[in-house]
Amino acid sequence: MSHIDYKRIREAIETHRALTAAFEASGVATVVAMAEMIVQSLRADGTLYLCGNGGSAADAQHIAGEFVGRFRIERRALPAVALSTDTSVLTCIGNDYSYESVFSRQIEALVRPGDILWAFSTSGQSPNVLRAAEAARRKNARVLAFTGRADSKLQAMADLCLCAEAAVTARSQEIHQLAYHIICDLVEQEFRER
Repeated sequence: MSHIDYKRIREAIETHRALTAAFEASGVATVVAMAEMIVQSLRADGTLYLCGNGGSAADAQHIAGEFVGRFRIERRALPAVALSTDTSVLTCIGNDYSYESVFSRQIEALVRPGDILWAFSTSGQSPNVLRAAEAARRKNARVLAFTGRADSKLQAMADLCLCAEAAVTARSQEIHQLAYHIICDLVEQEFRER
């Protein structure tokens, strides 16, 4: 490991620092609005559905775990479902329909008016995520989006969108993780046992 390029490390940290500053300057209000929308839905017996591909699928599963389990405090379990977790359903839909339908078909089956779809796509263009947002709209569900490219198709379809624009996907995902942990904390505080 004697050939480590320390310049790359510094660049990653500097980019992360700049994105965190941008999030603090312009993303906080969006995060608050997202948390409020989720609280409103959950209080009305709604469910939070999440979807994304690759690392974004992992983020979706991470958030669902924080809601169904807990984030920091004891409180009732909150209904959240990551649409990337049921391999039998995913492979059935992918085989019988198309990969572009793996999330939208589940939304057709599960989502009710007043529910929320939280869609992750760093490109903002993932066909299966866009189809999921379209299906959620048809079911009168709200759509939250986390993207990494401004003015994307997903952003245009969302009620609220947090865009952490960066040339490197990993830097966008780092801001997404900070933002969704804040949202988990804000929502959880509203369901604290008093």
